[in-house]
Amino acid sequence: QFTPDLMPSDIVGSEILDESRQFKFMKGPLFANIVLADEINRTPPKTQAALLEAMQERAVTAAGQRYPLPAPFFVLATQNPIEQEGTYPLPEAQVDRFMLKVTISYPKQDEERRVLDMALEETARPVTSVLQVQDIFDMQQVVKMIYVDDQIKEYIVSLVRATRDPAEYKVRNVAELIDFGASPRASIFLGMGARAIAFLNGRGYVTPQDVKDIAFDVLRHRVILTYEAEAEEKTADDVIREILNAVPVP
Repeated sequence: QFTPDLMPSDIVGSEILDESRQFKFMKGPLFANIVLADEINRTPPKTQAALLEAMQERAVTAAGQRYPLPAPFFVLATQNPIEQEGTYPLPEAQVDRFMLKVTISYPKQDEERRVLDMALEETARPVTSVLQVQDIFDMQQVVKMIYVDDQIKEYIVSLVRATRDPAEYKVRNVAELIDFGASPRASIFLGMGARAIAFLNGRGYVTPQDVKDIAFDVLRHRVILTYEAEAEEKTADDVIREILNAVPVP
């Protein structure tokens, strides 16, 4: 749980003096396969920045010593989209390191009913493991083998570049709505995400629809809108939709 008083050492770890009067590095909760940063925007920027090296390098540095993180390493973070008081906006450099931004709306009636049923059960349901670490490694290797045609690669790059220079791709109606476009990391994550979609659909190759299916989640937090867009009540999803409609599909 990220809180306003959380310090970088609380998540990375710190050196302590052990029984033999020697300094020993005590690893923090960041040393895990899956890290959930709940309400990440409630903690100060200094603590948020402690995640930067971990998310990019899969390692942390403390007291001049580099410590690799366990593999696989995966960071999930949540933000409250409504309450902004007492929160700290995430720096763009950190936001860009998250592969996806998934928006979650209210559950449907039958889904909320199931949530209520589970909450009212007298005994907790047992939690069982469904995957081993090696299973994840094996699936990652299969995903890396999925074929991406050169035309698909050009399509991915064109979509990302269209967020930076809409006029070049004849998306002129959104040029005044975009302040900053997506970084090259967006192209990488679009390719990786499209491969994952193809894997989940049981295919050994990527289609343009795979790219479209993952485009909103990859791009929505990387496209920075102008004040004009806010005044017109336009969202990043609106801009991405226009780009997807305008860029030719191979």
